Amino acid sequence: MRFALYFTPPADEPLTRRAARWLGRDAFANTILSLSSVESLNTAERKNLVRDPARYGFHATLKAPFALAEGKDEAGLLEAARDFADAWPAFAIPRLVLGQLGPFFALVPDGLYQPLQDFAAETVRRFEPFRAALSEADIARRKPERLSPAERENLTRWGYPYVFDEFRFHMTLTGPVEPSRQETVRRHLDAEFSGFTEKPLALSHLAVFVEEERGAPFGVRAIFPLQEVRP
Repeated sequence: MRFALYFTPPADEPLTRRAARWLGRDAFANTILSLSSVESLNTAERKNLVRDPARYGFHATLKAPFALAEGKDEAGLLEAARDFADAWPAFAIPRLVLGQLGPFFALVPDGLYQPLQDFAAETVRRFEPFRAALSEADIARRKPERLSPAERENLTRWGYPYVFDEFRFHMTLTGPVEPSRQETVRRHLDAEFSGFTEKPLALSHLAVFVEEERGAPFGVRAIFPLQEVRP
């Protein structure tokens, strides 16, 4: 069993519902939703595009998946997540856009935003005592030979390459897209998520996701509101 600290909007938020329909999976209910062909994308291509992100559920990674360290348990993790969320003020990303990370498409901020970087960094630090050390196989799966020196150091120290200065917030919408199909996929995603891009995104919750066994879909175990900011 592995756990992860992710951001996702609550289950009833329009963005959550739209993303679940696009991915063909609801991580809150842990249910599969039907995928059908849409303009320029047939059913087989859609399924291939979302296979990987659907398994993880709609989210942005804060603390990457980890097994629990010896002496730690789920109840303690959930209590710590609740306490952390209670103490961290909610905030917003000023402008969400459709972005591309190499061959992948994702919803991302339009630039670096320090409150977001700080929130992600503190999540990594605060929950590090709950993380069991990576196995050699886990490290090998990350292909450390392809990582930068800073990313390799993060992998060794924190269990994930993309933390602190290497962290970039992203809510993944596709697996890798062939170059010849990227323009078509971008055009479709622009239309699919036009109601949510070029607008702020509220960072109002911290979610604990769980993978019951290696390779199983990740589902939402609990979601906690961040501290309400009063005017």
